[in-house]
Amino acid sequence: METVDLACEKRETRPKGLVNRIRREGRVPAIIYGRQGAAIAVAVAGAELQARVSVAAKQRVMRLKSASPEINDKHVILKEVQKAGVSGVILHADFYEVDLAKALRVSVPFKFIGRAAGIADGGILSPLQRQVELECLPLEIPEAIEVDVTPLKIHDVLHVSALVFTGNVRPLFDTDYPVVTVLPPTVAEVATPVAAAEGAVVEGAAAEGATAAAGDKPAEGAKAATGGKEEKSGGKKG
Repeated sequence: METVDLACEKRETRPKGLVNRIRREGRVPAIIYGRQGAAIAVAVAGAELQARVSVAAKQRVMRLKSASPEINDKHVILKEVQKAGVSGVILHADFYEVDLAKALRVSVPFKFIGRAAGIADGGILSPLQRQVELECLPLEIPEAIEVDVTPLKIHDVLHVSALVFTGNVRPLFDTDYPVVTVLPPTVAEVATPVAAAEGAVVEGAAAEGATAAAGDKPAEGAKAATGGKEEKSGGKKG
């Protein structure tokens, strides 16, 4: 993994309004959590940090460049960022200092590649995990772990132990958990159109019955009413 430089300076934590002034100047308040000693409050260039932060490169190693000897040339990884809800602008960042010669634990996303064989039979690819915990040297942190799903048929399951990890990258797990599978076509998806068609027939039959019933009753009533009028007319003539 490549190392990128990031401009950084120490900052004061008081007064409280100082943080807002830092943001107005286009910088981002941040904290460096070191391997030794207390945390250090710093401010980093906002545009540079925004450019270096992405989902794929979140664990990229950064080398701090500063006029302060205390933090200059420190190597850090980005642990957490706080962003504004609407604009997505970074409001605060947490960095963790790393020793390039010592392994550390990080979480790295899976990247599913290929087209599962079971999809041709109507199967549905179903990822069961989105990331994996690894142990490796800071400069060997991969941006993602590729998972080839091409050979998977319906009901096949790929476990973490079957994945390929390059170099000195070692996955950490207590149980051999499933990572991805191919599900069969669901019964509901097949039955839904049939049920809808049957419902339409029944509904139509009911409508026809209602029409027939409506046609019979008025006819009988009409005859009865007509007969009554004829009898009344006959009574008057008599």
